[in-house]
Amino acid sequence: MKNPLSVKLKELRIKKGLTQIELAADLNLGSGFIADIEVGRRLVSITVLMQIADYFNVTPNYLLGYGEE
Repeated sequence: MKNPLSVKLKELRIKKGLTQIELAADLNLGSGFIADIEVGRRLVSITVLMQIADYFNVTPNYLLGYGEE
C-alpha cells in the first residue's frame, strides 16, 4: 500500500501538467527523487515536505493524508 504522500504528490503533479523530472528541477531535487517518493521508495524530510506543500499551495497535513486541499 502506498503512503498518502505518494498518492497526493502524483495527483498534484499530474494536475499541474508536470513530469517527475520537471517537478524535481523546480524543487531543486535530484531527477529520480520525485519518482522514488511516488512509488514509496523514499521518505522525505520536514524541509522537503514543506517545500512540496508550498510549491503546490497545500498544507503538509494534506500531503500526509490529513484533511482537505
